[in-house]
Amino acid sequence: MTDAAFEILDKQLADALGERYLSYALSTIVSRSLPDVRDGLKPVHRRLLFAMNQLKLDPNTMPKKSARVVGDVIGKFHPHGDQSVYDALVRLAQDFAARYPLVEGQGNFGNIDGDNAAAMRYTEAKLTAVAKAMLDGIDEDAIDMRPTYDGEGEEPIVLPAAFPNLLANGAAGIAVGMATSIPPHNVGELCDALRLIVDRELLPANPKPVTVDDLVTLIPGPDFPTGGVLVESRDTVREAYRTGRGSFRIRAKWAKEPLGQGTWQVVVTEIPYQVQKSRLIEKMAELLAEKKLPLLEDVRDESAEDIRLVLVPKSRNVDPAVLMEQLFRHTDLETRFSLNMNVLDGGLVPRVMTLHEVLHAFLDHRRDVLERRSRHRLGKIDHRLEVLAGYLIAYLNLDEVIRIIREEDEPKQELMRTFSLTDVQAEAILNMRLRSLRKLEEFELRKEHEALTRERAELAALLEDPKKRWKAIGAEIADMKKKFGQATALGARRTEVADAPAEIVVPVDALIEREPITVFLSEKGWIRAVAKHLPPAEVAEAKYKEGDGERFVLHAETTDKLLVFASNGKFYTLSADKLPRGRGFGEPVRLMVDLGDAEIMTVLRYRPGQKLVVASSDGRGFQVPADEVIAQTRAGKQVLNVGDGVTAMVAVPVDGDAIAVIGNNRKLLVFKLEELPEMARGKGVTLQKYKDASLSDLKVFTLADGLSWQLGGSGERTRTVTLPELSGWMLSRASQGKLPPTGFPKNNKFSG
Repeated sequence: MTDAAFEILDKQLADALGERYLSYALSTIVSRSLPDVRDGLKPVHRRLLFAMNQLKLDPNTMPKKSARVVGDVIGKFHPHGDQSVYDALVRLAQDFAARYPLVEGQGNFGNIDGDNAAAMRYTEAKLTAVAKAMLDGIDEDAIDMRPTYDGEGEEPIVLPAAFPNLLANGAAGIAVGMATSIPPHNVGELCDALRLIVDRELLPANPKPVTVDDLVTLIPGPDFPTGGVLVESRDTVREAYRTGRGSFRIRAKWAKEPLGQGTWQVVVTEIPYQVQKSRLIEKMAELLAEKKLPLLEDVRDESAEDIRLVLVPKSRNVDPAVLMEQLFRHTDLETRFSLNMNVLDGGLVPRVMTLHEVLHAFLDHRRDVLERRSRHRLGKIDHRLEVLAGYLIAYLNLDEVIRIIREEDEPKQELMRTFSLTDVQAEAILNMRLRSLRKLEEFELRKEHEALTRERAELAALLEDPKKRWKAIGAEIADMKKKFGQATALGARRTEVADAPAEIVVPVDALIEREPITVFLSEKGWIRAVAKHLPPAEVAEAKYKEGDGERFVLHAETTDKLLVFASNGKFYTLSADKLPRGRGFGEPVRLMVDLGDAEIMTVLRYRPGQKLVVASSDGRGFQVPADEVIAQTRAGKQVLNVGDGVTAMVAVPVDGDAIAVIGNNRKLLVFKLEELPEMARGKGVTLQKYKDASLSDLKVFTLADGLSWQLGGSGERTRTVTLPELSGWMLSRASQGKLPPTGFPKNNKFSG
């Protein structure tokens, strides 16, 4: 091949790539991914329906093999892979995917579990009544045609669409730089909205605009083929339809089913749109195995033709609403379906349209179709009237007509000259059958002529008067609602419309598997948890890193929160279920909370409604509700304010009516708890007055039971001092106190 066969262009690479990518993007947007606002179809779906119409696969005929349909589509109209075309055909036939199926399939077309359809050689298909409505008038010049990809035939640019398919069946697609997502709606409600627009905006002399509130009153939300419950506020729905963008929250439909003796189970009968049932059950099983659904005991699939998922609670005391709220949060029993009405306006321009604009575009398309069909019919009538006029002339001069046909060499020209006939009339007379030469036929011709004349006058009046056209469209919409509206089995609303659900607070312990644990916190600040409440002997055998040892050990449950009180006066909060588990040494607490340079002084189990006494080394403190010390962040919550040279030392639960305080000067003071004020934060009040001393320990106890302390290091022996002996140390708060009883531990600690 010579160089002359090529044309070499000098062009920047970026420009060349940009032009080619733009061509690709436009092709993807217009010819593949976005639906036309007029018929709601993408090219592959439109070609499928047109090919099936050419094969005469009407609802009342026998179906043909899907392979035959796919072969015609890819051979004549759609030069793409057969599997992609068959997948599109399958989706049009699935009653759980398409709200109003356009294809009636016979054989295995897949199921809601996510199983694939059988191969196209095994399945059969034909059009549904809805699809026939989409094609109504296609042979009457209702729409424009264009050449097919090979130029050997023609295909429709858009279907006549006597059915609001875009909103009724929805659409989804991802193009280049844009996408569309439109949920299906109830066609009966769409018909009501269309009639409202016709009656208020298009028919009256003084039109009144239809507001989005008017539309939402008639169309409260999507209507999915799989049912479910729409749990979205009216304001959210209104805003989504007003802008053409938004989302809708869909929940599964469920009911509590009593089993007797107080037991029950939850039965799910409808699941959200586009959720695969088998995958949903697998996800629940995974969460059960991971102990992330502690309220659920088991899940069973008892589905047959309908859906029946049985959820067994762990206890009959569980609130069903709380159980379902937990499942809604963690599984696809609740999903969101986005609304992005990005469509091809006029088949060419992609843009996001509002609900009102989409409905108006459908009505405008129906008006254009009505006008084109009327003109087409008018042309047919004019042609037929011309022929009938020629027939009547022939009957009036039958003998002469016969003579001319028998004797003349050019009968057509002679007939035209003798009786002033047109070419069409002369051709019709020459093609007339002999059996038509009956007297009765003349009567029938005159009758047909009169009927066609009346019809022509009506069509002419229709084309001249816009109001008559809109009345005719209103009648079409009423007929559409009668065929496919709520009164039919297909058109009855499936998705229940409910208000946005009230906030259900799922208790924290309901989200965590409750089990006993033993928490170890070492001297160097390493924390870990082991299963069960270990006895003292096993606690003593616990292993620590070299150079480390036991500091705090407490029994807790995985649903508990642990309060860590530090020397800086802050409380930090740890979730017991998130503590490191196993046989290792755990993890440093400093990786979990921001302790800084502070030291851990104590670790407590949080108890709602409980009160704590906190105190600093300078002998100041106060009571604080435990609910006030819960920290929401790693930084902790400042409760006890400490100054320079002062550290927070004690945080003990309030379990009694008296407080015992001892300083490192071995002065013991006992006073009643009521003398200590309650605060949420601060330095506190003076508990015990010191001179060159500081706080050593503090204890809250019940005065009637006496003050106890441990003897020795084992903690097994204790000594208790009761009234009236204890009254010697009972003084008012902020006193100095007295030396403790003989035998009090030398380390000045009540715990030995």
